[in-house]
Amino acid sequence: MATDFSRNTVSRNIVSQAVPLILAQIVQMLYNVVDRVYIGHLPGSDGMALTGIGLAFPITTLIMAFTQLFGMGGTPLFSMARGAGEEEQAEKIMGNTFSMLLRCSVVLFVFCYFFRRPILFLFGASEASYVYADAYLRIYLLGTAFSMISAGMNGFINAQGFPGIGMFTTVIGAALNLVLDPVFIFVLHMGVSGAALATIISQMVSALWVVRFLTGSRAVLHIRKEYFRIDRKLIGEITSLGLSGFIMQATNCLVQVLCNATLRNYGGDLYVGIMTVINSIRELLSLPVMGFTNGSQPVLGYDYGAGRLERVRRGIRFTIVVGITYTVLAWIAVIISPRFLLSVFTNNTKMLDAGEGALKLYFLGFCFMAFQFCGQCTFVALGRSKQAVFFSLLRKVIIVAPLTVLLPAVGLGVNGVFLAEPISNVIGGSACFITMYVQVYRKLKKMERN
Repeated sequence: MATDFSRNTVSRNIVSQAVPLILAQIVQMLYNVVDRVYIGHLPGSDGMALTGIGLAFPITTLIMAFTQLFGMGGTPLFSMARGAGEEEQAEKIMGNTFSMLLRCSVVLFVFCYFFRRPILFLFGASEASYVYADAYLRIYLLGTAFSMISAGMNGFINAQGFPGIGMFTTVIGAALNLVLDPVFIFVLHMGVSGAALATIISQMVSALWVVRFLTGSRAVLHIRKEYFRIDRKLIGEITSLGLSGFIMQATNCLVQVLCNATLRNYGGDLYVGIMTVINSIRELLSLPVMGFTNGSQPVLGYDYGAGRLERVRRGIRFTIVVGITYTVLAWIAVIISPRFLLSVFTNNTKMLDAGEGALKLYFLGFCFMAFQFCGQCTFVALGRSKQAVFFSLLRKVIIVAPLTVLLPAVGLGVNGVFLAEPISNVIGGSACFITMYVQVYRKLKKMERN
C-alpha cells in the first residue's frame, strides 16, 4: 500500500522512506563493492587489478552523474506535483525522465566505449594497469542503459510511497551479482571481465523489475508512452533540480581523475590502488547518511507542496540530528580499526601498510559531511536548484580539485591528496548548512506565522 505523507509524524514518514532506501542502497553498493572485494583478492594480480578498477571509477561515476541529472531531478518535481494533486503532470514528469535516461545512455555508451583507451590513459593509467581497466570497461559499458534505468527510475517507486518495492529493485540485482561474481571470476576464470559481466546481468534484471512495476497495476502513477515525447520546458525544470546531483557526481569524476593522476606521479600505481580502496570505504560509510537524506526528500517535497511548513522544518531538524550522530560514529570506527576496513578489499601487505595513515587522513572531520548532505537535500526537495548547484561546485571544484594538485606540490606528497577531502568537508559542509538555515529554515518559520 502506498504511503500517505500527510499522515503520521514527519520523523516516522522519513524513517519509513529512508530505512528501505538505505537497505536498497547498501545492496546497490554490492554491485561494485563485491567486485572490488573479489578483484582485490585475485591471485597473481599483486593489487594491479584493483588499481585498474580504480581507473575505471571516473567513467562509472560519469554515468551515475547523468543518471542523477534526470532521476534526482525528476523525483522531487514528481513529489511536488503529486503532493499538489496534479497526477497527470506527475506522470508526464516520469515519462520525460525515462525518455531522457534512455537517450543519454546511448550517447554515453558510444562515446565511452570507442574512446576508452585515450580516456583511461588521461585518467592516469599505466601500461600495466590499463590491461585490467580495459578488460572491465569494455564489458561494463554494454550495460549502460540498464544501469541508468534501474537507478534513475527507482526513485519514482519510492516517491509513490512504495519504499519496500524500491528496496527490492536493488536486492534482486545485487543478490544475483553476489552469486554470479565468484562463478565468472574464479570458476570460469574470467577475472575482471567476469566481474563486469556479472554486474550488467544483474543491472538488467533490476531495470526490467523497475519498468515492470511502473507500468503495472500496483503503481499509483504509471509510465505512459504518450509522455515519452520530450517537453523542453519540463526537461529544463527536471535538469535544474537534478543539476546539483549531477554536479556532485561529475565533480567526483573530476576529483577521481585528478587524484589518480596525482597519486601516480607522486606514489605510483600502489597509491592509485589505495585510493580505490579508500573510495570504496567512503562509499560504504557515506551510504547510510546519503540514503537517509535522500529518503527525506519525498517527505519534505510533499509537505512543502501541500503547504505544511512546520512539518518541513521538523523534517529538516530530524534529518540533521540523525546525520550528525551517524557520521560521528562512522568516524570513530575509522580511527579505531583502519587496517580491518582496508583488509576487506585487499590482502596486499604494501597496500595495507601505506593505506592505514592515508585512510585516517582522508576521514578527518567526516561528521561535516552530514551538514553538506542535509543542506543539499533540503535545497533539492524544496526546488531551490541554484543553491544546491552552487554548493556542489564549491566543495569539489573550488576546494577539493585545486587542493589535490597544490598540496602535494608544496611538499606534502601523497598525503596532500588525502588531506584535500577533509578540508573541503569542513569548509563546504559548514557553508552549505549555514546558508540553508538562514535562507530556508528561518524563512519557513516566518512564512508559517504569516
